[in-house]
Amino acid sequence: MEAVKKALDKTLAVICIGLFGFLVLLVTWQVFTRFILNNPSVFSEELAKYCFVWLVLFGAAFVFGERGHMAVEFIKNKFPTKVKLMIEILIEVITILFALTVLLIGGYLAVDVAWNQLSASLQIPVGYLYAGIPISGLFIVFYCIYNITNIIKNNKTIEQL
Repeated sequence: MEAVKKALDKTLAVICIGLFGFLVLLVTWQVFTRFILNNPSVFSEELAKYCFVWLVLFGAAFVFGERGHMAVEFIKNKFPTKVKLMIEILIEVITILFALTVLLIGGYLAVDVAWNQLSASLQIPVGYLYAGIPISGLFIVFYCIYNITNIIKNNKTIEQL
């Protein structure tokens, strides 16, 4: 499971860096064509929107893997160790439930509805924009399961000491 996480971390990092770099180029091109050439690019604004949505979704999944999301820990830290561990597992389970229902199932339904709609300037299915939702949901579920196994493994290591 560790090898899969490392590979997924590396893949998501490369994708996020690539999307961010491409987004910067697109927005720069949009500004250049609009203000310098006085002839705004037709496709760049919509393509930048697609890149931004995918960047946010994959970036959020990547941060789940790093356990880097903001957390209010001072309340959890007031509890005994066993309760803290249960709270951490409960948080991961709630996140899995959210990712399954909203991101995976809801995202799949959104892709299904939007697949027959074409975007205005790119003339590609809008479903491509929404496809990042269930994909990132799948990554988040994997990271949460990985986190739960690590919480349990670390607890067993602490108990052995």
